[in-house]
Amino acid sequence: MLNSLKSTLFLFCIGGLFSLPAYPQGTVEDYNRAYSLREKYNPRHVLYSNVVPHWVENTDVFWYIRNTTRGKEYVKIDAKQSKRSALFSQEKLATLLSEQTGKHTDAYNLPLNQCHLNRQADTLRFESAGQYWAYAIKKNTLVTEGEVQPRGPQPHWMEVDDEKGRGPVTSPDGKYTAFIKNDNIYVRDVASGKEKQLSIDGTKGNYYSSYIQWSPDSKALAACRIRPAEKRYVYYVESSPADQLQPKLHKQEYAKPGDELRFKVPCIFEVESGRRLIPSTELFSHQYDLYGPTWNADSKAITFEYNERGHKVYRVLEMSATDGQVRTLIEEREEKYVNYPRIYRHYLADGKHILWSSERDNYNHLYLYDRTTGKPTHQITRGEWYVREVQYVDEQNEIIYFSANGMNKDEDPYLIHYYRIGFDGSGLTCLTPEEGMHKAWYSSDHQYLVDVYSKVDQAPVAVLRNATDGSIRMTLEQADISALVQNGWKAPEVFTAKGRDGKTDMWGLIYRPTTLDPNKKYPVIEYIYSGPGDQYVPKTFTPYNWWMTSLAELGFIVVQVDGMTTSFRSKEFEEVCYKNLKDAGLPDHIAWIKAAAEKYPYMDIDRVGIFGCSAGGQESTGAVLFHPEFYKAAYSACGCHDNRMDKIWWNELWMGYPVDESYSACSNVDNAHRLTRPLMLVVGEMDDNVDPASTMQVVNALIKAGKDFDLVVIPGARHTMGEDFGEHKRYDFFVRHLLGVTPPSWDQVRTK
Repeated sequence: MLNSLKSTLFLFCIGGLFSLPAYPQGTVEDYNRAYSLREKYNPRHVLYSNVVPHWVENTDVFWYIRNTTRGKEYVKIDAKQSKRSALFSQEKLATLLSEQTGKHTDAYNLPLNQCHLNRQADTLRFESAGQYWAYAIKKNTLVTEGEVQPRGPQPHWMEVDDEKGRGPVTSPDGKYTAFIKNDNIYVRDVASGKEKQLSIDGTKGNYYSSYIQWSPDSKALAACRIRPAEKRYVYYVESSPADQLQPKLHKQEYAKPGDELRFKVPCIFEVESGRRLIPSTELFSHQYDLYGPTWNADSKAITFEYNERGHKVYRVLEMSATDGQVRTLIEEREEKYVNYPRIYRHYLADGKHILWSSERDNYNHLYLYDRTTGKPTHQITRGEWYVREVQYVDEQNEIIYFSANGMNKDEDPYLIHYYRIGFDGSGLTCLTPEEGMHKAWYSSDHQYLVDVYSKVDQAPVAVLRNATDGSIRMTLEQADISALVQNGWKAPEVFTAKGRDGKTDMWGLIYRPTTLDPNKKYPVIEYIYSGPGDQYVPKTFTPYNWWMTSLAELGFIVVQVDGMTTSFRSKEFEEVCYKNLKDAGLPDHIAWIKAAAEKYPYMDIDRVGIFGCSAGGQESTGAVLFHPEFYKAAYSACGCHDNRMDKIWWNELWMGYPVDESYSACSNVDNAHRLTRPLMLVVGEMDDNVDPASTMQVVNALIKAGKDFDLVVIPGARHTMGEDFGEHKRYDFFVRHLLGVTPPSWDQVRTK
């Protein structure tokens, strides 16, 4: 009774606060229409889309699946001749599969997985019905090649490889095998079987890696000596396992910020003489990690990379196989952080140069380094734009194929295009000039590329291009969205407005209900996943956005925007995040939403909600804690609410090391007492990405602070926005707190 009275009073208060108009939004009809959009806007209603080419190795031939009115068609393209044909007779293969499996097979819905076409294009291998198959296309014969074996358990991505599991490694000349015994390195003469111990200082607490690297001339080998650190584990209670009544306890390796880390020392051993080279660790003494070593082609040195703890220094190092001296080939040094996951490197076959990417001039660009001097000979790419990936380095012709965004100043700066450029920085050529978000696949010889491009308001187009100048050789497909349009689909709006500084454009999307009446007022809900590492607003054509489309249909304007702290605009743009993840770009988002509401008065910015998962879970809760004057309600799923509780690599990169007061300043736990707005916290009890305790510690802090909130724990769920149950809870949460109406009972709503 008391809770009911509190809810009634709360709704009365927010009704008075927001001056809610008496429009029937959030009704059972709105819910049913919102859920119906999942089918109405299903991607299968888009024809001639989703082209994914599969180039046949060392040929100019590729194949792809064409989505047509009758189903999937397998198409083969000869790029050199610009010729299209059927990959095989689908009716014939369907007949053979039906006969051999005893189950009817639809010729235009063939259940083929992991397809591989041989170089002669006459045999297609694939998986189906738990079997491996080989189909001889011209002979029209189908044979089984054994059962598909289930994949064994795979290491979790948080597990650090102890480097103990590799077996003996044979030298290039075949005379020796190297192996680990009693934590030390041994070699065995293949002819005589005689063993020889090379290292003598290996112990359980300071052992040698089994990842032994032979020199190309077989005269020496290299491996790291590893001093391990005690591992941290996160524990999970699976409350409702499917195979037993009682709960299960699970544990998972999970290093967190500030934890002690292992220490690696690369060492070289000469096989014949037994000489050991153990280097000084001066240039790699404060390790976050050490990658390698790898032998140089001339067997005179090994190369490895050093990532300093705190990520302010990153070095490429070379250790001499003659005297064990270590020297720096490349050094990145930054005041805030070196964005090491973004580094591209390519060691040229001449043994004298390295292609390297760096954000040192505020944008990610390519440089050519001289290994002799350890200095860049020159910068290859330059300008206020961003190299995204290098697809291929043609060393013979000294050409680099790469993708980038931001080069075209008259379009969305996040749109990716593909380019080629000479080693000397000359001959920059755009291979995909049409406006749009491009994705390309090159032939083995890089003479051709298949380019698929689209925008959120432009259906996909797939073309075959010449990789020299980007000219179109043939159009492959142009998506047909007429069925979508007949079902009422409308594209979201790409909206641009200035951010917090009043001069930098922020780019985002606006989703509206199909029943939009400009004379009404609509609350605004922001979907947030912000922060460094990427940009998050969709740029490609998507018929149905799971997080935004249906939510808008309930009577909301739903938006998403990339603000400062996100990537691929500039280093300066992203570095706002440093020791400041609570910022989340929210000042930019607020400015952007206000600008949108100025243009569209039906956007009611007195009623703004926000939701997100993972980093978005942290950010949405942070929005109501740090900006309650603007954000009036938040739904937060599986949030990394305290960066001290989350995975080490993400948080030490952006929040720094050692752990300091900035972690507390950004913590939703330590700031939980600020809560004045409705908040729903959601967590999967088996979340193996973000420690579920991160959410529960916010819960604990809120309870101690006497705050009212909602908590949803989903049994068996891992890292999730809330699954179907949480989705419905999210709809109800915003209908209740932003529309100010009681949601319809669940048994009235058609969710399927």
